[in-house]
Amino acid sequence: MANGAALIIGAGDATGGAIARAFARDGLTACVTRRPRNLSDLDALVGSIEADGGTARAFGVDARSEEETIALFDQVEAEVGPIEACVFNIGANVRFPITDTTSRVYQKVWEMAAFAGFLAGREAARVMSPRGRGTIIFTGATAAIRGGAGFSAFAGAKHSLRALAQSMARELGPKGIHVAHVVIDGAIDSAFIRETFPDAAERRDRDGLLIPDEIAKNYVWLHQQHRSAWTHELDLRPWCETW
Repeated sequence: MANGAALIIGAGDATGGAIARAFARDGLTACVTRRPRNLSDLDALVGSIEADGGTARAFGVDARSEEETIALFDQVEAEVGPIEACVFNIGANVRFPITDTTSRVYQKVWEMAAFAGFLAGREAARVMSPRGRGTIIFTGATAAIRGGAGFSAFAGAKHSLRALAQSMARELGPKGIHVAHVVIDGAIDSAFIRETFPDAAERRDRDGLLIPDEIAKNYVWLHQQHRSAWTHELDLRPWCETW
């Protein structure tokens, strides 16, 4: 409690979990979230952090709900400590031809990847501003920079999240709060990628996939930066990625 909390909204088995472990190693209590019905999926992550000597707490929250998000931040502040770092890490990547993209698909993707990011960013700013310190990091994607064929919903949401990060950085930087946007440009070494792409093992062996632990190191580095040299946008990609 003396060192405060790192709140990771959207902690899965790959990037989010690695970010949580990295902040726990840095001395913060890793507060990780998933939807309430998937809360038990965080048991292994919390257990691994504690086994390594860190501290962690799991919270069930629908990040699209304003009421639940407000309650989450209040609970972490009251029960764990001041939120020193907040990472919004919800992906919502889907691919549909534009004529097959229903209004429901577009809206749901926007809710998960853009609206939920707004709620998390606003609440992080609310609790950090009085203290005049803190780090807010949004996980972006290639789709935040350019829209690809079949990714209209995802690109729209990620473009929105990037614009949010830019606006918040300009508003909150003078208040002592570091806001950063990380563009993850490439496939991440995860169960999904290994199951989806037959050449995933070969790509991983030649460092052709983004390694979650290496991504996570950059998030902690962003949090540790001195305010005289803050990075707002950071892009991460494997050496062999075409860009």
